[in-house]
Amino acid sequence: MKQWRKRGIVLVAAFSLAVASLAGCGATDPEETVLTVGEEQVPFGVVNYFSRMQQARYESYYAAMMGMTGEAFWEQDTTGADSKKQSYEEMVKEGVMGDMQQLYLIRQHAEEYGVTLSEEEETAIEEAAKQFVSDNAQEARDVVSGEEKYVKEYLTLMAIENKMAPKMMEGVDEDVSDEEAAQKAMEYIYVAYSKQDESGNSVDLSDEEKESLKEDVKKAMDDVKAEKATFAEAAEELGVSVQTATFDKDSYAPNADLVKAADALEKEGDYTDLVEIDRGIYVGHLTSLLDREATDTKKASVVEQRKNEQFSDLVDTWKEETEITVNEGLWKKVSFTKQGVTIKDTATATE
Repeated sequence: MKQWRKRGIVLVAAFSLAVASLAGCGATDPEETVLTVGEEQVPFGVVNYFSRMQQARYESYYAAMMGMTGEAFWEQDTTGADSKKQSYEEMVKEGVMGDMQQLYLIRQHAEEYGVTLSEEEETAIEEAAKQFVSDNAQEARDVVSGEEKYVKEYLTLMAIENKMAPKMMEGVDEDVSDEEAAQKAMEYIYVAYSKQDESGNSVDLSDEEKESLKEDVKKAMDDVKAEKATFAEAAEELGVSVQTATFDKDSYAPNADLVKAADALEKEGDYTDLVEIDRGIYVGHLTSLLDREATDTKKASVVEQRKNEQFSDLVDTWKEETEITVNEGLWKKVSFTKQGVTIKDTATATE
């Protein structure tokens, strides 16, 4: 969800919405407090606007891609981070409420970091809010609390968070050793336990055919190890191609069992034994104990992870220090299943 708001200083709400007719949802005062963060009271209109923007994106892209109605999409079951069963609606709303709390906490601490918005940024936010109002009919704005002041408030919160994030991540240790980030490299082949029938459909091999194929792979690899053929020639003989991958002991792609076998190899140039899985056979060829490019990429990833952890730890600390309450009864009135919202036009983002 957060990736939709971290696109720059201002995410311009330059799109129009389509809304379904209300299904039994009574009118809600957009000024009524739905969230309190410390001494700051957050009106329903701001939270509803953010919620509906997320809903519109999900319904316009994911539900449409899956060929489902919005209602059916939101009623699907999923498993949350704590392994509890949730509907998609519950999962997204939980994320929205957490994001809103984070946005207000960050703004409340912006002065400590010397973060303010420039006149240019404030003007861009105001223009974006006016554009949203201009692009959407009153009916749609009523459903999503899309009045200028609520849109402007949300965009302001976003802009401050985007300026705060780099400062909140400052001071992270960026020294990552080769040993900590080491990535190995391998070539590998995969021979599937399937074939095409006369109609071109994929069918599973019989047990006898699997055993015969396994013997073919073993013979081809024996020739490679005896230097009678190259790994590429063996792959061609088996009707497959050689692929490449970088990995460490925690990797699981292209296959966890293959990675485990390749990671156990001690010398560059060594080959794994046949790694048999239900659907076929892998064979790996260790080409590097330290792939420089992949290791450097991993180092950058480790630093980024440290920064994100520091950012999250700060937010968690502020949450612990701040009294936060949610008007659950009012929050329940934001229903994705009872009120559909989709995007008519492609959403655009500008900095």
